[in-house]
Amino acid sequence: LGVPTTAGASGAMGVSLLLQKRLAASVLKCGKRKIWLDPNEVNEISMANSRQNVRKLVKDGFVIRKPEKVHSRARANLWAEAKRKGRHTGHGKRKGAKEARMPVKTLWIRRMRVLRRLLKKYRDAKKIDKHLYHQLYLKSKGNEFKNKRVLMEYIHKAKKEKLLEKTLADQAEARRQKNKAARERKVESAASKVEKYEEPPAPEPTPAPAPAPAAAKPKKSKK
Repeated sequence: LGVPTTAGASGAMGVSLLLQKRLAASVLKCGKRKIWLDPNEVNEISMANSRQNVRKLVKDGFVIRKPEKVHSRARANLWAEAKRKGRHTGHGKRKGAKEARMPVKTLWIRRMRVLRRLLKKYRDAKKIDKHLYHQLYLKSKGNEFKNKRVLMEYIHKAKKEKLLEKTLADQAEARRQKNKAARERKVESAASKVEKYEEPPAPEPTPAPAPAPAAAKPKKSKK
């Protein structure tokens, strides 16, 4: 009786090639089931008893690593595409409660990160100042914006209102300056008119000098 050999590991003469298959698997870094031995070169393959010899056989093409078997994902891709469209997600396909499938806290964290990322981006780009950033940050934390679109609309509206207030303030300041200048001109005009039509006051008469006292006449002597 002949010695039974493993299928695929023996040649026509019943030569065991288990050693060569193990060495080839080690050299090619794969499993023994992935090794193909050329059935026409059994004698030469059986002489290889070292990894160096097996590498030579691999180089000559007598030992080959089989390609990976195809495991198509076409059906899985079609199913995933359909699920992205909302198919296969009815009540019969669901396992677990609503909170377990998508926790409210996870949704909150995602929304906060989106809003805060947008605020940081706008602040770094100088689209909003630090005061408006802090105000919107607190409003976001207070659940005032349900998504990024609402926050962007609020920012545009706030910037528009701020610009309008600045324009009105500038206009009011310009009016104040204009009125102030007009008042100053009016006062100056009135003062010039008064100086023009007002008669100069008459000069006060100088008092006449007091007469000097008369000198006493000498008395005549009687003879």
